[in-house]
Amino acid sequence: MYRSRPKGSLHKDMLDFLSSIGDDQEVFIYDLLGSQAHVLMLNDIGLMAYNETKAILTTLDRLKHHPNILDTQNAEDIHEAIESTVIKQIGMEIGGKMQIGRSRNDQVILDILMKVRDDINVICDSLIILLQSLLEKADENVNTVMPLYTHLRQAQIGSYSHFIVSYVDSLLRDMERLYTCYGRINRSPLGAGAVGGSRIMLDRVKTAKLLGFSSVIENSIDATSSRDVVIEYASNLAMIMLTLSRMTEDFIIWSSDEFAFIEISDEYSSSSSSMPQKKNPDPLELLRGKAGQVLGDLFAMTSIIKSIPSGYSRDLQELKPTIWHIASTTNQSLKVLTYIVKTITVNKGRMLEASNNSYALSFDIAELLSVKYGIAFRTAHKIMGLLVQRAVLKNKQPLRMLSKEDVRKVLEKTGCTVNAEDVSNDIKGMTPNLSISSRQSAGSPNPQQVQTRVKLLRARVFKYKEQISARKNSVSEAFQMLSLRVKKYSGNDVSGIR
Repeated sequence: MYRSRPKGSLHKDMLDFLSSIGDDQEVFIYDLLGSQAHVLMLNDIGLMAYNETKAILTTLDRLKHHPNILDTQNAEDIHEAIESTVIKQIGMEIGGKMQIGRSRNDQVILDILMKVRDDINVICDSLIILLQSLLEKADENVNTVMPLYTHLRQAQIGSYSHFIVSYVDSLLRDMERLYTCYGRINRSPLGAGAVGGSRIMLDRVKTAKLLGFSSVIENSIDATSSRDVVIEYASNLAMIMLTLSRMTEDFIIWSSDEFAFIEISDEYSSSSSSMPQKKNPDPLELLRGKAGQVLGDLFAMTSIIKSIPSGYSRDLQELKPTIWHIASTTNQSLKVLTYIVKTITVNKGRMLEASNNSYALSFDIAELLSVKYGIAFRTAHKIMGLLVQRAVLKNKQPLRMLSKEDVRKVLEKTGCTVNAEDVSNDIKGMTPNLSISSRQSAGSPNPQQVQTRVKLLRARVFKYKEQISARKNSVSEAFQMLSLRVKKYSGNDVSGIR
């Protein structure tokens, strides 16, 4: 339909190569909404008569409710398909006026931004549910001690709750990035045209308002060319997936036979085809793999963008499938991990056993010696290192099993004059629960600090929930107003749009 200068029709293979109809199904409803708003605006500024407006809006409304009438034959994309369908239904004389003052270029980015805007809210909702599930687990395990790790080696004693809160803090930063990105997404490009605007005094603010946007993208080149906000959005989703991947790796390790700190529900585990004893964390492993797919999508998007000059280029069409895939994968992953988090069984006894037998208490004892007896920390550090060496040589026995004589020999070797019996009693008295309850620095796994932190985080999550609900309501109200205006012409209620 757009072939005004080229002669004849596109070769079928070339049309198949150019067509984005399959990917455009995701934005079909958004293109209809954008067309409705544009036609209403043309009517309001006097460029379209009442009967013309009525005919086009009635046809668009019929197309929305009966998408099977969409004429995709020889159409390169959804924009052309919708316009050609309208023309087929009511004729070129009226239907051909629908495109005045706009281009496929501003339509493409309009549809993308409208979908991304909705997807941000959907993903934020899924993030909130995961955050609430994590905080519930954290609240239940404030006093559940466990070893903390660096280099996958036991480092200090902490709590399962403290670990879970670390995920919440990380995911809230992910939420903040996505939440603020919404403001840059929520600006309308409609009316920017192909690249240089229109000689018609289009009311771009009106179409933006009808479509629930907070403002317009001012510069016409920027509106049709720039995809930085979409790359930012994809980067934010990739960051979420990186956080989820780290969580899944922890859960996979902790649920192994060697750790046995947690158990994944049977409902979210798989079995082996040959080994009957196996219970595999396949959903977690797949989620970890999908994080790699999302990173690949992001790399593909930036690779497409990097060499494109200003002004629309057809390369940008290839962004759409990656955008849709990143969003659907991230949302699905958030839901799957929420199911798993809610049903995880925490093996508190195993965690306590590992903590009791861990040399991770060494740091606490070193600090105690330094503060209590005025020993230089480096001396205390040396003492504890030598004591651990002795314990390892004695069949890896816990530090509390060392004799007073072992302690005396180490103190003599380091030139420390502190009473060996006192130090021995300090070592024997250091328990995992005492370890975490004695932590004073802000952000430590001290149970009182963790309980306070969980309460504050719950309030932050609830605040985000309210704000996201307000954003969804704002868009919904705009669509309701658009629906009422369309209904005056088409006679049908077109509300109920997501």
